[in-house]
Amino acid sequence: MRGNLDYAQKISYRSHKHTVFLRAVRLYCESVDELLRDLQSVAPRSLGLRNLLGYLDTYVRSGAFGQLSKETAELREALSKLSYGTLFRGDKVTVRKYAFEPDYTATILERFAKFRETEIEAPAPRKPKDEFSLNHIEEAILEFVSRLFPEQFRRLDDYVARHGGFIDEAIARFDREIGFYVAYLDYIEPLKRTGLPFCHPAVSVSSKETEVENSFDLALAGKLVLEKGTVVRNGFRLSGGERLLVVSGPNQGGKTTFARMFGQLHFLAGLGCPVPGTAARLFLPDRIFTHFEREENITNLRGKLEDELVRLHESCKIMTPDSVIVLNEIFNSTSLDDQVFLSTRVLQQFLAADAIGVCVTFIDGLSTLSEKTVSMVSTVDPDDPARRTFEIVRKPADGLAYALSLAQKRGVTYEQLRKRVQP
Repeated sequence: MRGNLDYAQKISYRSHKHTVFLRAVRLYCESVDELLRDLQSVAPRSLGLRNLLGYLDTYVRSGAFGQLSKETAELREALSKLSYGTLFRGDKVTVRKYAFEPDYTATILERFAKFRETEIEAPAPRKPKDEFSLNHIEEAILEFVSRLFPEQFRRLDDYVARHGGFIDEAIARFDREIGFYVAYLDYIEPLKRTGLPFCHPAVSVSSKETEVENSFDLALAGKLVLEKGTVVRNGFRLSGGERLLVVSGPNQGGKTTFARMFGQLHFLAGLGCPVPGTAARLFLPDRIFTHFEREENITNLRGKLEDELVRLHESCKIMTPDSVIVLNEIFNSTSLDDQVFLSTRVLQQFLAADAIGVCVTFIDGLSTLSEKTVSMVSTVDPDDPARRTFEIVRKPADGLAYALSLAQKRGVTYEQLRKRVQP
């Protein structure tokens, strides 16, 4: 239906445009009827789909829809019975009413029947394409046909004028939104086949008690599954007065991926989608604020630090206790002292608002900023600190793994130095 309506907008010949519009209305009526029958056959359990089923049933039974379906079928039937002939002489085409000439196909087959050497089964006639794509000659012929049958095409013109807004608003919105859910289910299906878990979360608009088990970032999982890689799963919890997860640890340890996962979980839960993980209990926020590094935009005449301050200031002004915050290594463009000062002020604003969220940082001190903060650390292999495990665990931040991996990389660990200074 959408394709035909879009195509109709590009057609200049009126008769062609209107016949395409008629086809779009027919497809609409058939699709609504079919959707109602299919929903009735599966007896959906969700409140949203049950409400949709009730709405569709009332809509289809309404006089307006019944009249639209009846009028559409009658008009198509009337137009389909029109017969005409075309005469081609050189580059001229004459269109006239059908004069009941014989079918010359049968005559030709009869004349050449005696030349057949074997009896073969005639190929089945090709099914005509159900489309309205015409070239300019065909469009002109259709315009001449409309002059031969003015009454039927006046009915068509009147039909189009009266039914321009034939699409029901609620059905159009469902059609637009259900596409996301179908696409999401298609996206996660190959992930589920590899054994990655998904669950329907328990959600609340009042309790901020949060707990997630064995979750993962959807975008990274999709990439790793294609590459036959291993998807590392993580979990977290916020209980009592805890509000902010402060994630620290070595670079390239999965901290940003964890922050994306945190935001995805709350966004998908708010849409009613199954979320990655074996179990989840989540708070439904009014808004989700995300702050990741951006490239400088020369059009706003602001430097990187100023631009980040402006964006964070806007978030601080409009966030509420029901908001979710996702911060990823903010203020990296300034000095360490300024970064500590600014990050502390921003986190104090978020904590004062009582919003929940996650903050990825290499400043360990932020994890002990308040009793509302929870320290989580990206871990490394104890036997090889340079190797990341990509597991994020709940424990106090100490910075040792990061310092040790840097020292090894630069060749200044105790053992490396001893070997270099031996006589």
